[in-house]
Amino acid sequence: MPDTVGVPDQTSFDAFYRASRQRLFNCLHALTGDPAEAQDAVHEAYARAWQRWSRVGGYGDPEAWVRTVARRIAVSRWRRTRNRLVAHRRLGEPPALPGPGPDTVALVTALRKLPVAQRTAIVLHHLAGLPVAEVAAETGVPEGTVKARLSRGRRALAQQLGVSEDAHV
Repeated sequence: MPDTVGVPDQTSFDAFYRASRQRLFNCLHALTGDPAEAQDAVHEAYARAWQRWSRVGGYGDPEAWVRTVARRIAVSRWRRTRNRLVAHRRLGEPPALPGPGPDTVALVTALRKLPVAQRTAIVLHHLAGLPVAEVAAETGVPEGTVKARLSRGRRALAQQLGVSEDAHV
């Protein structure tokens, strides 16, 4: 018999979802006043319930759990919106960000041609300024592997950009 510990029971979740979705949508729609916002909050709440269904499904009232999560999601969105509005009123329109310069466009184009592992090492080390040890920790590989990826990546970039390998990325 296969091990099903911790695996959500799709049949019971599906039945719960079908039986409760309209009530929860109606509740959140009345609360938010916006059907799209209500649908988003309810959808997110059901997704969280599914992830925890092995526990939530055993609650006396799983619908109350989903309803509470959906309400909290809606309130959180209101707060973020309100905070953005307050910041906008206080600080005004944010300054326009300048577009990337031709050097940046050329670098990003060349980086796209590298294997992902080399690209990641170069971006984290040279653009984000992380030391080799931190790049290794963040990517889950030995420091020697990071050094090899940096070396190969720099060599490939230099060739693509038509610069000396000694030039800094």
